[in-house]
Amino acid sequence: MGGMKMPVSREMPEVWRMPGANKGGEMVTVTVCVGSSCHIKGARDAIMSFNELLKEHDLSGRVELKGSFCMERCGEGINWQIDEEPVTSSSAEEAVVTFKERVIGEKKTS
Repeated sequence: MGGMKMPVSREMPEVWRMPGANKGGEMVTVTVCVGSSCHIKGARDAIMSFNELLKEHDLSGRVELKGSFCMERCGEGINWQIDEEPVTSSSAEEAVVTFKERVIGEKKTS
């Protein structure tokens, strides 16, 4: 992954959750498939964009971003999940739009 470090944590610190993320106040975990099929479809670009958005919105301590090998949905697109909820995006750009809406809490613009 070109030197990009993805934190691996078994313990979930208690933190305030930003609006737009799952209700409940706990840490959000975003996991992106980095298997070969998803990588070819743009998973690396999606991860880099997610990471930049977390920094831009000062959410690095509230959202854990990590990679996972094969989520076994290879034909569907870039596979990732928000906590335990599977998400599939046809491109890195689509993944970023969904990430902004569902994790950052930005409203979709037409």
